[in-house]
Amino acid sequence: MDKKTYDKGLEVRKAVLGEAYVNNALKNVDDFNRPFQELLTEYCWGAVWGREELPRKTRSMLNLAMISILNRPHELRTHIKGALTNGVTKEEIREIFMQVAIYAGAPAGVDSFRIARMDCFVASAFALSSYGGQVAPRNDVVK
Repeated sequence: MDKKTYDKGLEVRKAVLGEAYVNNALKNVDDFNRPFQELLTEYCWGAVWGREELPRKTRSMLNLAMISILNRPHELRTHIKGALTNGVTKEEIREIFMQVAIYAGAPAGVDSFRIARMDCFVASAFALSSYGGQVAPRNDVVK
């Protein structure tokens, strides 16, 4: 593991997802999933998200489309919150999911809208006001 890339990844991961969310993920690390968490932090967040060629807002927008198409609702919830933190507007999220519906199918769009509308916008508004601008860990959000 490259310590410099890992540290950069940890910094970016906390900035996008919130320190509380990342700390919660890392406190649940064990011998089985430690290599995977290190891989995510170093390569995903450090080597890719840590690059300067695309702004974080753009990376968030790309992720919303890809994760939506892959039908990964838990990750979509997490990345909607991160996208809001990175300056993606509610209107831009709507347009991303409209594009998803056209190119990946209406069911992908329906599920994405459902997750964003019923879960994440309410949760993110709560999280941003209750956690000083940091995205709240999923289990801390009261519906």
